Amino acid sequence: MKDILAFLQERLQKPLPGDVAHQQMMAQPIGQRFKMQYEKPPRKGAVMIVLYPDEGKIYFPLMQRPPYQGIHGGQVSLPGGKMEDSDDNLIETAIRETFEEIGVNISDNEVIGSLSDLNVTASNFIVKPVVSILDRKPEFTRDPREVEQIFKAEVQHLIHPNTLQVTELTVAQEIRLKAPFFDIEEKVVWGATAMILSEFVEILKEHYT
Repeated sequence: MKDILAFLQERLQKPLPGDVAHQQMMAQPIGQRFKMQYEKPPRKGAVMIVLYPDEGKIYFPLMQRPPYQGIHGGQVSLPGGKMEDSDDNLIETAIRETFEEIGVNISDNEVIGSLSDLNVTASNFIVKPVVSILDRKPEFTRDPREVEQIFKAEVQHLIHPNTLQVTELTVAQEIRLKAPFFDIEEKVVWGATAMILSEFVEILKEHYT
């Protein structure tokens, strides 16, 4: 755990893969192309990658949202959400949302940095992925309104080539997509979450290979 902590603390201060890594996991429309148009500028939000040890391995939590009519209903995501007026910055947003959604309280000194901001056009958000490392396995308590299920992803599994796959999806009842995804615990992790994890994978590969 100390090795990955030291590596990430240093690596996250250097230039990041950013858009090059994001593009690898971007879903592509099948057939007619479409473009999202919004009258208002993107809102700000943040998510948290919470790394923690468990029986000699390193994991981070993912969560499946309940099914609902919104853009991200039923999808797998990292804990996080939109910035509130009470948040001083986006790191505070990530810490607050992580506690509210999965019950894990993270202190400022457990945050080691962040990945590249991601423009999520489907929901008109710019999302900052924050990275934290805990020295213990946390106890999870899900908010049933926001979270259908919490499950863990192993870092070593994430970087295995067989974890990356492609499928076809239909969203908004009529839009067909060819979507790269991470197969984690038999869950299809695609979209913005997959794009964020793609950058994380590229960084982890530098350490593990």
